[in-house]
Amino acid sequence: MLNFFCGTILLLAASGGGGESAFTRFYNQWLNIPGFELWKFINLALFIGLIIYFTKQPLTDAFKAKRDQIRSELIKAEAEKQAALARLTTAEGKLAQLETEKADILRKAKEEAEFEKNRLTDLTRIEIERLRKQSDDDLSRLSKQSTVGLRRFSAAESIRLAEEKLRSRIDGDRDAKLVRASIAEIGGLN
Repeated sequence: MLNFFCGTILLLAASGGGGESAFTRFYNQWLNIPGFELWKFINLALFIGLIIYFTKQPLTDAFKAKRDQIRSELIKAEAEKQAALARLTTAEGKLAQLETEKADILRKAKEEAEFEKNRLTDLTRIEIERLRKQSDDDLSRLSKQSTVGLRRFSAAESIRLAEEKLRSRIDGDRDAKLVRASIAEIGGLN
């Protein structure tokens, strides 16, 4: 596009007179260097300027949206960081509380174990006394039974020995006399 304008200006300048004009001389001396065509740079600058002009608003909006998104993510990350720190503080507090609870539980367990030990000792002592009393009662009962048994045995033996003595002393005559005497005492024979 710029090339077209420059070419048009050169044609107009060249057609103005028979010789070389001042613009043509300036152009050939300063601007018409092989490999350095100024019109290409001007054309590039115009193209970049137009691209910037047309894309500036959408890019600006996109950059603003991205900046707002990054800002909101940073704010969200900071809030999450604060929440995590609060949870960490709470967890550390609970952990410290667990240590004290552990010490309390151990202390209570020791107290309960001591109480249970004392209770079992008392129960054992009571059971020993009960068994001792029961065994004393059983021994006393067995002693009385043995005494009664011995008395019965002694009485039975005394009766048996007395019978033997009487049988050895009583013969047939005496036996008949005793039977008659007994019958007479009863009231006689009818």
